[in-house]
Amino acid sequence: MAERLVTVGWPEGLHARPASIFVRSVMALGVAVTIAKPGGTPSNAASMLAVLGLGAQGGEEIVLASEAEGADAALDQLAELVTKGLDELPETV
Repeated sequence: MAERLVTVGWPEGLHARPASIFVRSVMALGVAVTIAKPGGTPSNAASMLAVLGLGAQGGEEIVLASEAEGADAALDQLAELVTKGLDELPETV
């Protein structure tokens, strides 16, 4: 299981627009990913309701995890997206 502990870089947290950016990015990667607060129950990161229900604020830590093939590369991209509060997935090398 690949995991990344990341700090939410969007000042408003994972709400509305940032949550939409994140969910679209997860779906674009095509890798099953879960999202949770540390110690919390993992939820489907491709679900807008699950991401909004997490209630992650700017500066809070979240855990992204996946057991899928290609998980490390996908989680690295998502971690960068969340940490930097980007508007789209970073380019892969």
